[in-house]
Amino acid sequence: MSGKRLKRKKLHRKLFTKNRLVILNEDTFEEIFSLKLNLMNVFVVATIGAIFLISVTTFIIAFTPLREFIPGYSSSKLKRDATELALKSDSLTIALKKNEAYIQSIQKVLNGELEYAKFNKDSILASSTEVVPQVKLSASEEELELRKEVAKEDKKAQPAVTKAGSKNTKK
Repeated sequence: MSGKRLKRKKLHRKLFTKNRLVILNEDTFEEIFSLKLNLMNVFVVATIGAIFLISVTTFIIAFTPLREFIPGYSSSKLKRDATELALKSDSLTIALKKNEAYIQSIQKVLNGELEYAKFNKDSILASSTEVVPQVKLSASEEELELRKEVAKEDKKAQPAVTKAGSKNTKK
């Protein structure tokens, strides 16, 4: 234990011993600046300075347009433009499909594959839209049996009402 105490005292002495930082003019040996320091003060000031520098740098990067220079970050204008272009390209692909269907219909008429009287632009546009598949919505046999059982239980659970209006026990 005494060895640990001696090490602690020695470390404490090194950290808190006063030292003087002097800046001299080399030609005249005139003292320009003098400061009394200990090692603990230097560590504290260096730590606070590092924390301050890191926080200022983080603030500058996070809240200024400088963040756009970091890989992975993009500007809000760029994101907005990309969204608008995606919407425009979707609408253009739909218009292109409609035009292709219209042109194919015209080609059929010109080749004589269709009668001119049956040609209708609205029917062509309707045929170019995608058809939604129909889903079987009818109940299965198991589901019908379950519904019957639930209905029977509901009837049994309802108390019978007498002529006087008082409720009796279950049937």
